[in-house]
Amino acid sequence: MQLYNSESRQKVEFAPLNSAQVTMYCCGPTVYNFAHIGNMRTYIFEDLLGRTIRLRYPLKHVMNVTDVGHLVSDADDGEDKMELGAAREGKSAWDIAKFYETKFFEDYDALHCTRPTVISRATEHIQEMIALVKTLEEKGFTYRTSDGIYYDTSKFARYDALVGRSRLEGLKGGARVEMSDEKKNPTDFALWKFSPKDKQRQMEWDSPWGVGFPGWHVECSAMAMKYLGNTIDIHCGGIDHVSVHHTNEIAQSEAATGQKYVNYWVHGEFLVLRAGKMSKSGGTFVTLQTLRDKGYDPLDYRYLCLTAHYRTQLEFTYESLDSARKSLQTLRKEAVKAAETAQRQQGLITDRLNETKNKFQAAMEDDLNAPKALAIVWETVRGAELNAAEKVEFLKFADGVLSLDLFRVEEIKEEALPAEVEELLQARAAARAAKDYKKSDELRDALRAAGYAVKDTPQGQQVEKI
Repeated sequence: MQLYNSESRQKVEFAPLNSAQVTMYCCGPTVYNFAHIGNMRTYIFEDLLGRTIRLRYPLKHVMNVTDVGHLVSDADDGEDKMELGAAREGKSAWDIAKFYETKFFEDYDALHCTRPTVISRATEHIQEMIALVKTLEEKGFTYRTSDGIYYDTSKFARYDALVGRSRLEGLKGGARVEMSDEKKNPTDFALWKFSPKDKQRQMEWDSPWGVGFPGWHVECSAMAMKYLGNTIDIHCGGIDHVSVHHTNEIAQSEAATGQKYVNYWVHGEFLVLRAGKMSKSGGTFVTLQTLRDKGYDPLDYRYLCLTAHYRTQLEFTYESLDSARKSLQTLRKEAVKAAETAQRQQGLITDRLNETKNKFQAAMEDDLNAPKALAIVWETVRGAELNAAEKVEFLKFADGVLSLDLFRVEEIKEEALPAEVEELLQARAAARAAKDYKKSDELRDALRAAGYAVKDTPQGQQVEKI
């Protein structure tokens, strides 16, 4: 299995510390608002990774739930997102956390993401975080300011491990944070924040340094090492975590233990709109419920995510989601048809089935090449290489990784096309088969004049009303 390691900046062979159990930590949601579909793209890629790993190894997967300590600014100032959510909705921070965690996992389940082995809430691990900060203090990596206990990044030689030396110099130059009077270095970050003196926080705890709450970065290190040990096989997250959150996790974890924190850093790229990346603060905020309200199935979105490699940006449009929905519906029809044929015929299982399974698995084990794996599924279901029984067995195997509910029998209501449009489509298909592309283009124009747009896909012509 090959994975792209963000730290080495290359695709490398995956070799777990212990083949009896692979360890994987994934940064979970900050539960102050609904997750948007850009967030959910990250969890879909992590689910694909987990399902692919399980083809060979047992997996222990830990995901945190950030229900305290995530400030609105990387500069360690501004309000806690949980307190902001509470003020916005007139509820307690605890109620906000419970409500949005429930909603997050409803979406997570609807997208067929496998629940983590351990769900670790920050508020339930405050003592582990305090213990980690105390260790760092005893080893001389911390200093105190008027608003908290900070990590001195100048004392950790590997602070550029993820971002690289040149990019780190840019961060130090002020690209990431403004330099406060009390910070020794621009990249220093809070391990423990003191509660403000002029008002009481809803979420605060006693500590050796005073009443306060943990910094966001220290939470993940404390919980990851509690459940998975000092060195973890794989740590996942979105690409936006590289320069700050994961860089800080490495610094505090390795300073505390003296051991390598993570062997493979795996990051997913953004889902983008034409206006830019999807974000809550920017107002570009589409949730899974938004898609449901428009009549889409959550698995239509999962299929769309599989059409792009996890390390490439994926542009979201409703046109692309429509195409994904139609493709998934067609694929399900083919799967159900194969199952019905297999019931009527006595097909022998041959070595060709294992060869096809191995081809699919090789694609997924090549840094999660889901688009290639999906293409293999289409080639197999439309081809004559396997008999119906073999196709069914292959599709069950592939669906164990892709998790698209391929054998779902559903009534798909499709508006019948006018007879003249059907004739134009058939004529165009014949022209393309004969490689008469001039005639094909003329027929495309005729279809458009009739009010229909046609697209050529690996699954054939797809037509929709303009």
